Amino acid sequence: MNSIQGLPLSNVDLTGSRSSAAQPADSKDGFGAMLRDAVSQIDQAQGTAQTKINEVIQGNGSDLHTAMIAVEKADLSFQMMLQVRNKIVAAYQEISRMNF
Repeated sequence: MNSIQGLPLSNVDLTGSRSSAAQPADSKDGFGAMLRDAVSQIDQAQGTAQTKINEVIQGNGSDLHTAMIAVEKADLSFQMMLQVRNKIVAAYQEISRMNF
């Protein structure tokens, strides 16, 4: 398995077909729980990156390459979450402009 982890995509069906397996078990809290998990993973990645940077600075035997990879993983995760947030805000604004 690839050692780089991103946001959890276990509930995403990339084929475009609809299946009941892709639906979260608890539909009222599924989206909120998914967002909380994603933010938690991003926070964890940033904490790991900070730890690796501190190890390099202190000279604890950690190599620079590992620290840079951790920093890039944290940065990419944050950028992706920022884009998800932008899409959510745009969808909310679109819905709020609709006339019911």
